[in-house]
Amino acid sequence: MKVNLFEGVYSAQESKELLTQMIHVKIKFNEQKIAENSNEEDIKMREQRIKLLQKELYEARQFIDQQNSSISITGEISIQN
Repeated sequence: MKVNLFEGVYSAQESKELLTQMIHVKIKFNEQKIAENSNEEDIKMREQRIKLLQKELYEARQFIDQQNSSISITGEISIQN
């Protein structure tokens, strides 16, 4: 099953807002899991994931800032068994 969250052409500002909000949701999810007192290995994995998401967001925002036109973004979730 696939869920198409968004697909379209956005201004640079809209693109940054959309990506920032989506990544912040995932970061918050990981922070909540850490707060639920997972085991140490799980906490380290989630902390690494948060750092990676923050890095990817920074790089995406830098990329968008360098563009001189609208940005095409597609976001799809694939759900599998």
